[in-house]
Amino acid sequence: MRQVALVTGSSRGIGLAAAEALAKEGFSLAVNGPVDDAELRAAVARLEGLGAKVVAAPFDVSDISAHDGVLARIEDELGPLTTLVNNAGVGVLQRGDLLDVSEASWDRCLTINAKAVFFLSQAFAKRLLSRERSADAFHSIVNVTSSNATAVAVQRSEYCASKAAAAMVSKALAVRLGIENIAVYDVQPGLIATEMTAAVIQHYRQRAEEGLTLLPRVGEPSDMGRIIAALATGKLPYTTGQVISADAGMLVPRF
Repeated sequence: MRQVALVTGSSRGIGLAAAEALAKEGFSLAVNGPVDDAELRAAVARLEGLGAKVVAAPFDVSDISAHDGVLARIEDELGPLTTLVNNAGVGVLQRGDLLDVSEASWDRCLTINAKAVFFLSQAFAKRLLSRERSADAFHSIVNVTSSNATAVAVQRSEYCASKAAAAMVSKALAVRLGIENIAVYDVQPGLIATEMTAAVIQHYRQRAEEGLTLLPRVGEPSDMGRIIAALATGKLPYTTGQVISADAGMLVPRF
């Protein structure tokens, strides 16, 4: 049976790298991004160039009422979904003092980074549980949170709170869905060179080389893509609920 994955926020960055890695594993793919987005169209073409069967799934993950309809349309075109990669996320509206964080920035981070993950996973799981599933297919949810789920970045406190919430959502899903043979993982990237980090990545690149990370470099989206594909293909058998600290050892306690 062909594996079918929806990867949210996959028009660029970690999401696109995950989709590329899954395409190389033979997955059919639903690629998500904004409506009428040039990057989304380019991502679809790029994945088709890898030989994957691909559909564009342009929707706002924070629109909870749209989830069921989107999943149904994807399955109409690609067949039964086996895999959900919750990668879509946003940063803060403005870095700065925690005491100056706006309600708008808090709500934006929590809505997209945590609430959307919970409810899209809920809709996905209900769909899987409503039908007979092939024993030949590995079914999983892979959530992309952040090392800031545990490590405070005080200038982005609302982002940290949202990722901590998403990390707990991952644990709760793993507990609920284990009995259903649906694995759940939480990938927590560290310093990754993406569009979101472009403004600060050179600073962190220097700090990584100076010892902030145990492996002296920043990560690339392709690193995360390979990790996500390994999880989604069941290459870590007999596991669920794991946190994958994809941070080059940055958060290892040390003296």
